Amino acid sequence: MPLVAAAVCPHPPLIVPELAGTAAAELDELRRATDAAVARLLACAPDALVLLGAGPATGWITPPAVGSFRPWGADLSVPLPAGPHDDSPLPGRAVPVAGDAPATADAPTLPLSLAVGAWLLARHRVGVPVDAAQVAAAATPAELAALAGQVHRHRPRVALLVLGDGSACHGTKAPGYADPLAGAYDDGVARALADADAEALLGLDPAVSARLKVAGRAPWQVLAGAARAAGGDWRGDLTYHDAPYGVAYFVATWEPA
Repeated sequence: MPLVAAAVCPHPPLIVPELAGTAAAELDELRRATDAAVARLLACAPDALVLLGAGPATGWITPPAVGSFRPWGADLSVPLPAGPHDDSPLPGRAVPVAGDAPATADAPTLPLSLAVGAWLLARHRVGVPVDAAQVAAAATPAELAALAGQVHRHRPRVALLVLGDGSACHGTKAPGYADPLAGAYDDGVARALADADAEALLGLDPAVSARLKVAGRAPWQVLAGAARAAGGDWRGDLTYHDAPYGVAYFVATWEPA
C-alpha cells in the first residue's frame, strides 16, 4: 500500500503568527491541531511526504522551491524542507508558479496553500524527501484521477499532507459573505473527513464549491482518489472543525483501518 497515511489541514495565512500579529492567539487551537496532525503523519514512518494544495495549475513542483508570505504582510519566506532526495524524476513536469518571492527555474515559488504546508512542516523534524504538487480548481476529473494515481505510486510508502479550506461564506463578515448552503456543505465535508469517506469527497460538486469559495475541493478529491487507489479500508479522525473569520477549517488524519 504505497499511500500509508494522509493529513488534511487548512491554509489561512493567519496561521503564521508573524502575519496575525496581536491576534495570533486566536488560532492557537488550530495550530495545535495541525501540529498534532503533522506529527501523526510523520510517525507513520513514510519513505517520502507529498504536499498537495490548490494552485493556478495542476502538476508537480520540483524542489528546491520557496513560499513567500510577503503578499500577506510579512517579509517571510519558507522553503520546502530539504529532506534527502534521490534522483528519481517526479511524474509529470515541474510547474513554476508566479509569485512575489524571488523564483528561478531551480526554485519556483509555491502558491499560498503549499507555502503554509511548508511552514507547517518546518515546525517538525521531517527527515524524509518532501515533494509538492498543486491542483487547479478547474482540473478535470481525468486530471484529478491522474494526479491521484501519481501520488499513490510516488514512493513505496508515501504520506500525503493535503492543504485546503472549506467554504468562505459563513456570515456577513466572511470573505464570500453569507450563503445559506455553506453550513450543510461544510458539515458534509466534516463527516467525509471523519469517516474517511472517499466517495463523499469525490461527489463534491465543483459549481457549488466555487459558489461557496471552497479552496479545498480539488485537493480533497485527489486525496480521495489516492486512498481509493491504495485500496482497503481507511479510518478517519477529525480533530478540528470551526469557521473563524467566516471560513471553514478542518484538521483530519486518515490511516489504514
